[in-house]
Amino acid sequence: MIAVDTNILVRCLTLDDPAHVPAAKALLAHGDGVFVAKTVLLELEWVLRAAYKLSQPTIQSALEKLLGLPNLSVENPNHVAQALDGYSRGLDFADALHLAASPADEGLFSFDARFVSVAAAAGHLVRLAGSVPAAPGA
Repeated sequence: MIAVDTNILVRCLTLDDPAHVPAAKALLAHGDGVFVAKTVLLELEWVLRAAYKLSQPTIQSALEKLLGLPNLSVENPNHVAQALDGYSRGLDFADALHLAASPADEGLFSFDARFVSVAAAAGHLVRLAGSVPAAPGA
């Protein structure tokens, strides 16, 4: 199995660099499998949104298509699936991925009021920092 960096995935999805696209496609077709880290997906969403100005539905579709490749393995696939679900419900992809990876029984804390609001509407326990009293003895 090989692992790929964000720029390989960007080339395959945007086809914007004729000099690199064939090599990037060949890497994604690697017979022994391709590994993609969660951090690569995080960066990929940011690049597609910030640099390429793609819309959320376009990015969501591209990520789902990519993750559907039969020889591709992603780090923590359950976290990624949960993050994509949150992304489809209006969460920022990074926030959705942080939420999916959070083991916190008492919720995830943030100063981002929009994140808290959107996550709560989707049924997640996300709280504004400072909204829970300090632990006894603290």
